[in-house]
Amino acid sequence: MARSAQRNRRRPVAAKASPVMAELEIASLGARGDGVARNGGEEIFVPYALPGERVRALVSEGRGHVREILTASTHRIETRCRHFGDCGGCALQHASQDFYLGWKRELVIAALARVGLKEARVNEVVRIEPATRRRASFAVKRTGDGAVFGFNARASHRIVEIVSCGILRPALFDALPGLKALAAALPGDWRSFDMSVTLCDNGLDVDVAPSKGAHEPEGATLQNLSAAMRATGIVRLSISREPLLTLAAPVVRFAGVPVSPPAGGFLQASFEGEMTLAALVEGAASGARRALDLFCGAGAFSLPLSKTATVHAVDSDKPAIAALAAAASGSPYRPITAEARNLFERPLMADELRDYDLVLFDPPRAGAREQAGEIARSQVPAVVGVSCNPATFARDAALLAAGRYALLEVTPVDQFVYSPHVELVGVFAKR
Repeated sequence: MARSAQRNRRRPVAAKASPVMAELEIASLGARGDGVARNGGEEIFVPYALPGERVRALVSEGRGHVREILTASTHRIETRCRHFGDCGGCALQHASQDFYLGWKRELVIAALARVGLKEARVNEVVRIEPATRRRASFAVKRTGDGAVFGFNARASHRIVEIVSCGILRPALFDALPGLKALAAALPGDWRSFDMSVTLCDNGLDVDVAPSKGAHEPEGATLQNLSAAMRATGIVRLSISREPLLTLAAPVVRFAGVPVSPPAGGFLQASFEGEMTLAALVEGAASGARRALDLFCGAGAFSLPLSKTATVHAVDSDKPAIAALAAAASGSPYRPITAEARNLFERPLMADELRDYDLVLFDPPRAGAREQAGEIARSQVPAVVGVSCNPATFARDAALLAAGRYALLEVTPVDQFVYSPHVELVGVFAKR
């Protein structure tokens, strides 16, 4: 009985330590762009601090919040945005261009080295200019006066209202008042929600994700939303990827071919980034005549590849596959066939790859472990990997290396400007 009672006795909850002020030496940057220091043997992550700096920071639970910069890094620069340090959208505006791009390149080098590919050639980072982002996800909170509209503060649900932004393409930023009016026109029980906006060639494509229990707009609300759409240049409004109001089909172009992407579908963050990635893919595919595009989306790479190769495109997103098939039917290039297939559950097997001379894979952040394993067992002469996650790309690259694929080069692309994220293109050849 005594032992049973002792087991069932609730253990006291340890009290949280009170924040303490400390002077910290920043030794490096972590993967999220935070400065990393040590304090009494504990690793402390310090947002908006740079290596070589000495700062006075309020430290609590492994996080440091800078109160004063005692010694500034030679790489520290004046930031462009009045919201920097409050808005959670940017992590590294305060770092010089050379340092910032060099750090992103080192992220890729380190990820490859951890899986035994330390000899891989990693090119300099291709820089994408600020003010080019064509899609963004905004946080919205309804109030009695309308709507609070902006981006979340770092590691917080608090919304920072945006009055300026050096990341968004000007046409997208200029639409913010109209988007805010659209948010205010939604039903009254839409209290807090996210709004994803894409700047297309012919206007804005908007997808909203309501909180649980919110009613779908109807009646006079639909009329108000339609009026707000027309005033703001919104061509389609969707709720959780289901179109609600469509004034015109949204249009983007891949290799000059018009495509109507599905509601809420994936699109590269900037047109400039997409063009850079497509050019790298096309360069690596030179000479290929039969190409396989895996995780193809709506065809950002399939259509450029089809200028010189017959392409089979595969993705689990059925609306994206339908959009690609429709676009391909009017394309002036070589034929594209499109297949809806879940490549995580049913990767193309090595035997299914034998008729291709190029395989391209561009998976989500989780990577393509199963599919990479099948590619490694194949005899496809050339493979190109596109990724927004150096860690999972490195894991998949190691699988390919085990299957006698040489990693010829990797080119990082700074598509997610001022963030810790890095896009990349890796080129492989069968040995």
